[in-house]
Amino acid sequence: MAADACSHIRSIHTIKHARQRECDECVKIGSGWVHLRTCQTCGVTLCCDSSPNRHASKHARAAGHPVIASAEPGERWLYCYPDDAYAEY
Repeated sequence: MAADACSHIRSIHTIKHARQRECDECVKIGSGWVHLRTCQTCGVTLCCDSSPNRHASKHARAAGHPVIASAEPGERWLYCYPDDAYAEY
């Protein structure tokens, strides 16, 4: 990772990629999503903050898992919620 990235992002050495192309939480409640994000701590893939339910950021706050990766094809970036930091990989 970039030297100027936050400590949470710098601690990521292997990127966890999405195992599915849906937000499990949205599927459970019959809702839709806009984009998907994959938690870099536990690997769960959930919907982004542009989605109605914002499951990825809710998961990050509830579980204390700070960094997500875009699960969108062709996108290669990480985001840290507590530090509002972004890094491409």
